[in-house]
Amino acid sequence: VQLVESGGGLVQPGGSLRLSCAASGFTFNSSDMGWYRQAPGKERELVASITNTGRSTGYVGSVKGRFTISRDNAKNTMYLQMNNLQPGDTAVYYCNTRLARLTYWGQGTQVTVSS
Repeated sequence: VQLVESGGGLVQPGGSLRLSCAASGFTFNSSDMGWYRQAPGKERELVASITNTGRSTGYVGSVKGRFTISRDNAKNTMYLQMNNLQPGDTAVYYCNTRLARLTYWGQGTQVTVSS
């Protein structure tokens, strides 16, 4: 199982970024997926989740209306569109899946929101 995030960077408040998570080594279209983030000194938190078909999504309250999770099962890739980014969104963002009671993580991508 391999999860590879990309798309992070430095952005000004109010800006946008689109994160990608390229998945391999498992049946992507059978697996629910999620985006987590971890800010310095804080616990890792679930930001958004999506079912295997993409029909159902969920978000933590602080990002609702600003972030959109999606997936392209033909490309084995999950996305997180982040709009109106704020300094509080600064964190390392990880993609995640659970298979047979095991949890898998990517290496993470840094998102920094600062003027």
